[in-house]
Amino acid sequence: MLRARQLLLLLGLVPLVSCDGGLRVNRQGDPCTEKLITLRVEVVNAQGTPVEDALVTATHVVTGRTITGTTGDRGVTTAVNEDIGEGTVRLTAVAGSKVSAPAEVAWTCDECHCHPEPTTVQLQLNP
Repeated sequence: MLRARQLLLLLGLVPLVSCDGGLRVNRQGDPCTEKLITLRVEVVNAQGTPVEDALVTATHVVTGRTITGTTGDRGVTTAVNEDIGEGTVRLTAVAGSKVSAPAEVAWTCDECHCHPEPTTVQLQLNP
């Protein structure tokens, strides 16, 4: 009886492997899940020099959702991404006792992603 089941199982798999190449797997990625859209935020001092290790905070003005990031050696962070959601987002930067004036970005969403306008923001720390 066990042998008959094994034979039936084997016969059931024969069509799968006998087709030109067998099972097919879609290797193309889903464009809706491939990569998050990010906002490029640059922080500079009063002289226009990039500021490393500045804390950038993005806050959705309606939902209050917040994303923070720290600038790298070029004064840039891309931590703020489309997970913040559609709507207006207020950005600020802090480095030590210096704070930037706020800037606003509008995120709009389609069926797959949200996109910021503008796509890059420069925050200048107050002297």
